[in-house]
Amino acid sequence: MDNIYNEKPLPDILATGLKVVFIGYNPGLLSARNRHHYSHKSNRFWRFLYESGLTPSRFEPEDDRKILEFGYGSTNIVDRPSKAANEIGTDEVVEGSANIYRLLDNFKPRIACYVGIGVYRAYASSILRVPASGINVKPGLQSASILESISDFVCYSTSGLNTVPFAEQRKCFENLKKLLDSI
Repeated sequence: MDNIYNEKPLPDILATGLKVVFIGYNPGLLSARNRHHYSHKSNRFWRFLYESGLTPSRFEPEDDRKILEFGYGSTNIVDRPSKAANEIGTDEVVEGSANIYRLLDNFKPRIACYVGIGVYRAYASSILRVPASGINVKPGLQSASILESISDFVCYSTSGLNTVPFAEQRKCFENLKKLLDSI
């Protein structure tokens, strides 16, 4: 695999031939400062990967690049870090979504996993040029994909601020694992 390391505030973890690329909205301030994905102690991303069977052990954010060994990558729609997603402007989302579309088309992972319903809505509405309210999305495999050769899968946000019950959030990652095992 060709590893791509870039100088974004939070470098992408990408390579050709990936099974899954996890896509977040934008980096939090701590993740950008540490230069590691899902760094905040309240974020459950690494725990969900482990508990769902996607990784054999629970990684720490400092181990984030190890996901490449399992055929996974990670990126964000918007590169600019912020304390809260509502600080991101519409123009940044539109530009970032176009960049994600090109990235996915270039790297062609099997699955694009959007880590948050709002993440998928923002991306899909920008690419399809429809209001976000017009994007019907439920967690799991989407009935139609934006890029024909890549399956779109949506999980709940792993932020500690998410109020969806923990077991329901984890179940989404378990369903991603089942999908991967079936293809």
